[in-house]
Amino acid sequence: MPDDRKNRTTVDIYGQQYTIVGAESTGHIRLVASMVDDSMREISMKNPSLDTSKLAVLTAVNAIHDYLKLKDQIDQLKLELQKEKD
Repeated sequence: MPDDRKNRTTVDIYGQQYTIVGAESTGHIRLVASMVDDSMREISMKNPSLDTSKLAVLTAVNAIHDYLKLKDQIDQLKLELQKEKD
Protein backbone atom coordinates (compact mmCIF):
# COMPACT_ATOMS: atom_id res chain seq x y z
CA MET A 1 0.00 0.00 0.00
CA PRO A 2 1.50 3.36 -0.99
CA ASP A 3 2.32 5.96 1.62
CA ASP A 4 -0.46 8.55 1.25
CA ARG A 5 0.76 10.89 3.98
CA LYS A 6 0.77 14.53 2.97
CA ASN A 7 3.17 17.18 4.19
CA ARG A 8 1.81 20.65 4.92
CA THR A 9 4.45 23.33 4.43
CA THR A 10 4.11 27.09 4.67
CA VAL A 11 6.34 28.97 2.23
CA ASP A 12 6.90 32.57 1.21
CA ILE A 13 6.74 33.40 -2.49
CA TYR A 14 7.15 37.00 -3.58
CA GLY A 15 6.07 38.35 -0.20
CA GLN A 16 2.98 36.14 0.13
CA GLN A 17 2.63 33.12 2.36
CA TYR A 18 1.22 29.92 0.90
CA THR A 19 0.50 26.58 2.53
CA ILE A 20 1.40 23.79 0.15
CA VAL A 21 0.19 20.25 0.75
CA GLY A 22 1.89 17.37 -1.01
CA ALA A 23 3.55 14.00 -0.71
CA GLU A 24 7.00 15.47 -1.32
CA SER A 25 9.34 16.27 1.53
CA THR A 26 9.19 19.64 3.23
CA GLY A 27 12.69 20.34 1.92
CA HIS A 28 11.59 19.67 -1.65
CA ILE A 29 8.53 21.90 -1.30
CA ARG A 30 10.68 24.69 0.14
CA LEU A 31 13.21 24.32 -2.70
CA VAL A 32 10.48 24.58 -5.34
CA ALA A 33 8.97 27.62 -3.62
CA SER A 34 12.39 29.26 -3.37
CA MET A 35 13.01 28.70 -7.08
CA VAL A 36 9.62 30.21 -7.97
CA ASP A 37 10.34 33.19 -5.70
CA ASP A 38 13.78 33.68 -7.30
CA SER A 39 12.29 33.50 -10.79
CA MET A 40 9.56 36.01 -9.97
CA ARG A 41 12.09 38.41 -8.47
CA GLU A 42 14.37 38.10 -11.50
CA ILE A 43 11.52 38.81 -13.92
CA SER A 44 10.31 41.68 -11.72
CA MET A 45 13.74 43.32 -11.78
CA LYS A 46 13.67 43.28 -15.60
CA ASN A 47 10.01 44.37 -15.78
CA PRO A 48 9.29 46.49 -12.68
CA SER A 49 5.93 47.71 -13.97
CA LEU A 50 4.35 44.23 -14.00
CA ASP A 51 1.62 43.54 -11.48
CA THR A 52 1.79 40.34 -9.45
CA SER A 53 -0.70 38.45 -11.63
CA LYS A 54 1.19 39.15 -14.84
CA LEU A 55 4.46 38.38 -13.08
CA ALA A 56 3.08 35.02 -11.93
CA VAL A 57 1.87 34.17 -15.45
CA LEU A 58 5.25 35.05 -16.99
CA THR A 59 6.97 32.93 -14.35
CA ALA A 60 4.70 30.00 -15.19
CA VAL A 61 5.27 30.45 -18.93
CA ASN A 62 9.04 30.48 -18.40
CA ALA A 63 8.86 27.37 -16.19
CA ILE A 64 6.85 25.42 -18.76
CA HIS A 65 9.17 26.60 -21.53
CA ASP A 66 12.17 25.29 -19.58
CA TYR A 67 10.33 22.03 -18.84
CA LEU A 68 9.54 21.46 -22.53
CA LYS A 69 13.14 22.14 -23.56
CA LEU A 70 14.39 19.62 -21.01
CA LYS A 71 11.74 17.09 -22.04
CA ASP A 72 12.84 17.42 -25.67
CA GLN A 73 16.46 16.89 -24.64
CA ILE A 74 15.52 13.76 -22.67
CA ASP A 75 13.48 12.43 -25.59
CA GLN A 76 16.44 13.02 -27.92
CA LEU A 77 18.81 11.23 -25.54
CA LYS A 78 16.40 8.29 -25.32
CA LEU A 79 16.34 8.05 -29.12
CA GLU A 80 20.12 8.11 -29.26
CA LEU A 81 20.35 5.38 -26.60
CA GLN A 82 17.81 3.27 -28.46
CA LYS A 83 19.82 3.64 -31.70
CA GLU A 84 22.95 2.43 -29.88
CA LYS A 85 21.09 -0.64 -28.59
CA ASP A 86 19.82 -1.55 -32.09
